[in-house]
Amino acid sequence: MKKTARLQELFHRDQIFVIAGGGCAFHAKMVEGCGFECAYMSGALTAAHVLGLPDAGLITMTEMVQNASRMASAISIPLISDSDQGFGNAINVRRTVQAFIQAGVAGIHIEDQPFPKRCGFVKGKEIIPLEEAVGKYRAAVDAKRELDPDFVIIARCDARTAVGGGLEEALTRLQAYKKAGVDVLYFEAPQSLAEVKIARQELEGPLIATMVALNPSPTLEEMEKLGLAAAFYPGLAALAGMIASWDFLQDFHKRGVQAEREFIQHTKDHPLGGLRFFDLVGFPKVREWEEKYLPKEQLTKYEKSLGLYDPTEKATLERSD
Repeated sequence: MKKTARLQELFHRDQIFVIAGGGCAFHAKMVEGCGFECAYMSGALTAAHVLGLPDAGLITMTEMVQNASRMASAISIPLISDSDQGFGNAINVRRTVQAFIQAGVAGIHIEDQPFPKRCGFVKGKEIIPLEEAVGKYRAAVDAKRELDPDFVIIARCDARTAVGGGLEEALTRLQAYKKAGVDVLYFEAPQSLAEVKIARQELEGPLIATMVALNPSPTLEEMEKLGLAAAFYPGLAALAGMIASWDFLQDFHKRGVQAEREFIQHTKDHPLGGLRFFDLVGFPKVREWEEKYLPKEQLTKYEKSLGLYDPTEKATLERSD
């Protein structure tokens, strides 16, 4: 099944699914390796990982598409990608949709912010006029129908927390975006579960929302009962790792090699401990290809060399289960 068709299937089934996000191909590999059905490329994490910059409209379409292509190519599950505000007006949006389809992405979300945009969680957001936004979504839908009708267009509405916005403005816009033909509606930053319930009552078709403003955040079961098609976690594959890496670097800076020794000992049996991450990125597959395609005399290199990792062995990820 095409990844785009699979993503459509996920959004239209009765059971909720998790959209697990990250910012690089390795994050996407971890998402798939841990059994999730859909991966996501975060614009904020892409800007941070690729450029070391904030999510403030500083990254280009080309840089975003290139990263999305790497992530999509690394996995067999569908990838949804952030595409900011479409990188321009309605005409630019057509090319944006075409570029992400050609990159192997299964769906994108386009927000109704002006250029330059900013992260949906950051104060100072603004929104473009409704008529202009509708034109962009219509252009996106037309572009995907020409190349891949199954490609998923997600209309993200930032009006709830933007200048001049609010709940009613967000609902009005999302209703208009649905009439424009988008596949999925994305209610950015609801301020309560009650607002999600209202949105579900007022809006037709698949709906997703970010729950970062809610404390405590609802469970998957609660989100499913609310009628959300997916539980959206834009940084699920990256956030814990960023914090753990920072803490480890601080520890090494203070204690030196002893910190590394303790870390290696502590993680030696972890599925990604030591050099086991080589399994996840595909060294055993490379070994299979060598066996299939290379002259046999070239394979003697494994017998004549030393290494801490041997791709001829059964995958350690499988062995650790």
